[in-house]
Amino acid sequence: MAAPVPASRKQRDLLQFAAVVGLLLLFNFTAQRFFFRLDLTEEKRYTMSDATKKLLRDLKQPVTITVYLTGDFPPAFRRLEQGVRETLTEFQVYGGANLNYIFIDPSAGSTEAARNAFYQTLFKKGLKPTNLGATENGKRVEKIIFPYAVVSVGGHDKSVLLLRGNQAAPAEVRLNQSIEGLEYELASTIRTLVPALRKRIGVVEGHGELDNVQAGDMLGSWQQQYDVLRVTLSKVKDNDLSTLDAIVVAQPKTPYSEDDKFKLDQFITQGGRAMFFVDALRVDLDSVARNGVALATPYNLNLDDLFFKYGLRLNQNLLLDLNSGQIPLVTGMDGNKPKIEPMPWQLYPLINKFSPHPITRNLDAVYLKFTGSLDTVKATGIRKTPLMTTSRYTRVLPAPVPINFNDARLEPNPKLYQKGFQPVAYLLEGQFTSLFANRARPGTLQFQPEKPANAKPSKILVLSDGDFIRSEVDPKTGNPYRLGFDRLANTEFANRELVLNATDYLLDETGLIAVRGKQITLRPLDKVKLAEQRRRWQLLNLGAPLVLLGVFGAVRAWRRKRRYAGFAG
Repeated sequence: MAAPVPASRKQRDLLQFAAVVGLLLLFNFTAQRFFFRLDLTEEKRYTMSDATKKLLRDLKQPVTITVYLTGDFPPAFRRLEQGVRETLTEFQVYGGANLNYIFIDPSAGSTEAARNAFYQTLFKKGLKPTNLGATENGKRVEKIIFPYAVVSVGGHDKSVLLLRGNQAAPAEVRLNQSIEGLEYELASTIRTLVPALRKRIGVVEGHGELDNVQAGDMLGSWQQQYDVLRVTLSKVKDNDLSTLDAIVVAQPKTPYSEDDKFKLDQFITQGGRAMFFVDALRVDLDSVARNGVALATPYNLNLDDLFFKYGLRLNQNLLLDLNSGQIPLVTGMDGNKPKIEPMPWQLYPLINKFSPHPITRNLDAVYLKFTGSLDTVKATGIRKTPLMTTSRYTRVLPAPVPINFNDARLEPNPKLYQKGFQPVAYLLEGQFTSLFANRARPGTLQFQPEKPANAKPSKILVLSDGDFIRSEVDPKTGNPYRLGFDRLANTEFANRELVLNATDYLLDETGLIAVRGKQITLRPLDKVKLAEQRRRWQLLNLGAPLVLLGVFGAVRAWRRKRRYAGFAG
């Protein structure tokens, strides 16, 4: 029979066991008191920005996020779902008990009638399904999904589109772009619903700018987060603009007086932010429709010297791009009715070439109408970032430019479209020098110093298309469509998203917009090797753990037998 284990050995084993348990308890206590997380990925994909952490830690009321992007997805789509889960898990770490999330499968109904009823509920909330395709194992896979989350705070809800990115990009790239933007999309939505001190945006009027209907969708979008008011510069007293955080100039048509320009200049040089959506040339489409042809001639807005002082020149030309939108044209008769077909219209460029700046990173295409090019000039201390350009197949026509709808019927000559990428939007940042420095204020003898005592750095966005924030209007109801919606193509372009990103960048002092610059490197597997070596790696993954387990068991049995052999007898 086996001899009993000596008491000293039992005591030693008990001490070792107690020591292990004590160390585990100590480690657990330390981990609870001193929280930390390690992100070992190269691009720090699981690391939240400081702005996001502060937003979540400062939550004063519960936030619930309901995600509808879940279900029986192919692997490519499960990657996006997993990205959402990982992001929300990180959010919950910093939001604590005030942040909760749930995933709901819209297709989980037990009957088709139940599923359709739930789909209708989502439709009423404005959540539209997406048919996204991907290639899995050499086969084309398509899946109807609801790529949305709904953020609820204090009885207010707001939907978040989780599938972002450039629609022209391959599905794998677009999914990766969507994952890169998850933190910003979710965090910025929470911020808009959390009560905070609202900043003020002044929309300039009095020079033929877009009215409340024409810019209705953009004004409504701003009003969800900011206080928006109309500003007539001629009626504004000297200090009134200082109560604003930003001003917007949207497609003026008549000249700015020198005093109006002085007020703009003082606002900007003293740290106010500004967005200019301006045309260099006047295009009267009604005249084209009546007469068949019209000339696009330069505006006299009296803003050229202001832009030039800040480091930018608005060129008096029109850009034609082979990558363009369409216009409806009568191409014949269908019985007694005119036959209308969409035709390419090179004067409506589709922009898909963007800077990697947070304003435009991973942005879908935007739609421009009658835009001109921008050039930069020397301005000391001003950083100039070209945010977007036309395609490489661009033609530049200097003013005056004849506009004729019949040109859309003609096949464009590619040899004429060789001017390459033309910038149409610039971001200017820095301490701007006043146009009126060392001069008297217009209409007075009041001398302006070279650098006012209250001068502060500022940011300006200039986009050479006054129509950029103009919404199409429903002819039946008179209400504006969503900004960027093209009725002819039945497509919504990203004009609205770009303007909101720009507003966020100009006004947000927390730095949350910088999260849009987050980049996750796509590392695809070699599909040829994957097909050739699939069986080998499957066998290795299945067999290797079993072999290792068997070797471990054999070695352990051998050591145990050898260790206790002396006690047998």
